Amino acid sequence: MNLESVVDTVLDRSVALGYGRPGLYVRRRMPGWPADGGRMDGKVVVVTGAASGIGQAAAVGFVRLGAEVHALARNRERAEDAARLIRHRVPSAADRVHPGVCDVSSLASLRGFARGFRERHDSLHVLVNNAGVMPDTREHSPDGVELTFATHVLGPWVLVDGLTDPLARAAPSRVINVVSGGQYGQALPVGDPQSERDAYGPKKIYARTKRAELVLTEQWAARLREQDVHVYATHPGWADTKGVRSWLPVFRALTRPIIRTPEQGADTVVWLGSSDEPLVGTGTLWHDRRPRPATYAVGPGRDDDETRAQLWQHVSGLAAR
Repeated sequence: MNLESVVDTVLDRSVALGYGRPGLYVRRRMPGWPADGGRMDGKVVVVTGAASGIGQAAAVGFVRLGAEVHALARNRERAEDAARLIRHRVPSAADRVHPGVCDVSSLASLRGFARGFRERHDSLHVLVNNAGVMPDTREHSPDGVELTFATHVLGPWVLVDGLTDPLARAAPSRVINVVSGGQYGQALPVGDPQSERDAYGPKKIYARTKRAELVLTEQWAARLREQDVHVYATHPGWADTKGVRSWLPVFRALTRPIIRTPEQGADTVVWLGSSDEPLVGTGTLWHDRRPRPATYAVGPGRDDDETRAQLWQHVSGLAAR
């Protein structure tokens, strides 16, 4: 292991330094920092949760590279606001920014968006599953699914499934699932995919569903490999988003000196969508433009094959309703 890899690994394992601005600052100045992605003229990108935070920053990044971006939000007002803000930041690209209504916790909304997209577009080059929630108490989606699970796990599954054909036609294409470093501290709940039998804790369930999203990333990657659709997960580190300010005010206050901007948090999302470098593999977790372990020695470790298979069966069953 060379010095650069040692420094990068130390930053990653330190968490606070690696997930905050210091980690990105140091990594960007290392000789091995990957080059920026190329132009994306003529390519089509869909970003969920684009009304604010990392989703909006990623949408802006893709638009600046020349892509046509569909900025999704849960209702028309938020979608129009998202498109307006993106156009304001990139005025020259106004005709390449399209608001899209998709409540990713609702099966009807997900299916409606996917159906409409397929009718209007032959190809999809990049799908970014970014939308997230962290309700204070246990809530359920319109379909009766635990809300965090519906948003982070079921919703992305349904979008990937519903948009597989345009993704395959655009191959090599990419699906980018935005997860969380918190997933390292959680395991899939055995026999209870939605954690309904467990005491509810917002941060715990958030991290656990992000863990499930990472596992589904690996499973989708295996299923879509032959179609040249590459599926990645990435965690942004600690970014100063609206969600963090609303759901984790104490954490935000403690990390304020080192917390990243949304643009810094979205850097690897945009890079994964625009660079050829990640196309050598699929099913991997990324942070700061480098692949990361899905689990660490300190933590719950890899989920067993039976529990992973049960997760897929549970989610696919919900999606078939």
